[in-house]
Amino acid sequence: MHLRLDTAGGVPIYLQLIEQIKYHIATGTLKADDELPSVRAVASAQLINPNPVARAYLELEREGVIYKRRCMGTYVAEKGVSMSTEERLNIVRNLMEKALVEGTQLGLDAASLRRVFEDTLEKFSSQ
Repeated sequence: MHLRLDTAGGVPIYLQLIEQIKYHIATGTLKADDELPSVRAVASAQLINPNPVARAYLELEREGVIYKRRCMGTYVAEKGVSMSTEERLNIVRNLMEKALVEGTQLGLDAASLRRVFEDTLEKFSSQ
């Protein structure tokens, strides 16, 4: 599982982690009962404090997306794999918002961004 965190951006790290873990589950990269890396392993690999990782895992556990086995680790829950359409749409919405921010920072106007989106959508629809 590859995580890409923006420590300089305005989105809290724990929210980025939640979003990315849900993304990996939705795309099938993570499946039911797959073990997640430990809080310390994620924090060490990302060069961040372990607290946001622990908070993300706690939130995901509250949502039923992951579960912990005492002294064993943290795993993807069966419920986590069966995300609703609304949850999947939220993941895509967040990804699109990031792309729009990037496009705006590159100086593109709304019409140009809309054209890129429509062209890309048409390309995928014809496949």
